[in-house]
Amino acid sequence: MKFTLSWLKDHLETEASVAKVVEAMTMAGLEVEYVEDPGTKLAAFSVARIVEAVQHPNADKLRVCQVDTKDGRKEIVCGAPNARAGLVTIYAPLGAYVPGSGIKLEARPVRGVVSNGMLCSGRELEVADDADGIVELSEALAVGTSAAEAFGLEAVIDFEVTPNRPDWLGVRGIARDLAAAGLGTLKPDTTQPVKGAFPCPIEIKVDGDACPVFAGRLIRGVKNGPSPEWLQKRLLSVGLRPINALVDVTNLISQDRARPLHVYDAGLLQGGVIETRLAQPGESIAALDGKTYAADAETCVIADGSGAIGLGGVIGGASTGCSEATTDVFVESAWFDPIRIAQTGRTLGISSDAQYRFARGVDPASPVPGLELATQLILQLCGGQPSEVRVAGHAPAPPAAIAFDRSYVRTLSGLTVSEARIDEILTRL
Repeated sequence: MKFTLSWLKDHLETEASVAKVVEAMTMAGLEVEYVEDPGTKLAAFSVARIVEAVQHPNADKLRVCQVDTKDGRKEIVCGAPNARAGLVTIYAPLGAYVPGSGIKLEARPVRGVVSNGMLCSGRELEVADDADGIVELSEALAVGTSAAEAFGLEAVIDFEVTPNRPDWLGVRGIARDLAAAGLGTLKPDTTQPVKGAFPCPIEIKVDGDACPVFAGRLIRGVKNGPSPEWLQKRLLSVGLRPINALVDVTNLISQDRARPLHVYDAGLLQGGVIETRLAQPGESIAALDGKTYAADAETCVIADGSGAIGLGGVIGGASTGCSEATTDVFVESAWFDPIRIAQTGRTLGISSDAQYRFARGVDPASPVPGLELATQLILQLCGGQPSEVRVAGHAPAPPAAIAFDRSYVRTLSGLTVSEARIDEILTRL
């Protein structure tokens, strides 16, 4: 599980540094594997401004640039076609190691002109795939600003989640633990129900076994496309590839709330019904990962009027996937049996983000709140008109209350903690 400090602060009111967060996580029982800080890798790189770019006297495709840098004005030879006066870009000084090219810069003549540094492409910095030219940044950035700050990069904390703590698979769950540990204050959940404009026209059925409860709604008239930069950056920061706004919303909520969701192109659903059931003999699913999976009698599938269209709680099917042509979307927020989902993953060799979470146990009370949050974000990013929420089945009963003797804290841990503090910690958790 990965997250960034700014993401954590969406849920936790705190002034703690990354180091303090890691320390508190360790004390709370979370095994932090590593902290990846791009600021360290890109420490030598900074914002610079090209003042002048003239033709190299001995090469048609090179320019000799006068560049304002944190080290003063430097003469740098550059072969990028977009090198021009006024461009704000990234400067690498002599002695810097360029991660994307694996070289250490030295003062060497380039066709007779010594280059006192380098102007970098996104690929050379390993922040983008573009290598056709040097990076182009906002003119508002000051010369000398660190590359990490210019690109909005921040440290990523990666930690191991033990099987008994599925709540740690969402950033809000992490924030709740850290608030209970005294690192800050948990912010209130601002998710609000979204009033439906019409009854949901798609019928929902559940078998009560593989999927006890299924919530869904239709949103008409959406405009799908690339998600906004803030959402793409958030997903990229934890290693997820942005796909389109509808899919990105589901991936965001999965990481943020440990609440997997799925979106279907409603125009591709058949029969006016969507149901969860155990697979029938011979059924197979062409999945979104480009592979086809044969389902056995113990596999939960999602089906419409045409038959199985997805593996419940594991991966969606290609036949109903959302694209930029999608105008009506059906949003699924269901709860699947953890043991069955774990077995399906092992049998078929699938370990998707959804399967990983459902196999460990998603909050049974989260289907409708997760659906409402997804609706808010889809309306914000894609527009549209939502139907009423439709729910089939019933969530499993919550665990029974536990009679807890506060004196056991000292007996079991050797710590002296006041009863008031014990009550405060348990209430916050």
